[in-house]
Amino acid sequence: MGQPISLRIDQATIERLGVRAERVDIKPRTLAQRYVEEGLRMDEHPLVRFVDGPGGRRARLLGTGLDIWEVIASVRDNQNDLGRTAEYLELGRGLIQAAVSYYAAFPEEIEGWITRNEQAADGAHAAWTAAQSILGR
Repeated sequence: MGQPISLRIDQATIERLGVRAERVDIKPRTLAQRYVEEGLRMDEHPLVRFVDGPGGRRARLLGTGLDIWEVIASVRDNQNDLGRTAEYLELGRGLIQAAVSYYAAFPEEIEGWITRNEQAADGAHAAWTAAQSILGR
């Protein structure tokens, strides 16, 4: 459990926080904690932002549609060659390096995303294979 701190936040910000917390169905305190953590991460990694999606909230490479885990998976697919990865993804090498730097700081988070997505892909492939077998293909 974290250490409590005291902050003074203007009323308009508190109201906006409350509206947003209600919209995403979490407590305002939890949302504020998330914003502090993500804000610190974005200060440390200025080419990273955070987005919501069906799988949850995740780190994304700014200015692209790519999550950090997707970039790291591509780096691995390209034998850890950042230049080849940049060419494959059609991104500047600096963006690839930014994703690698974020991964270095938060490897467990990114490994979790990679693992969950590999499992989902394996499950989808197994379902497709089973369907093809039933259809006699």
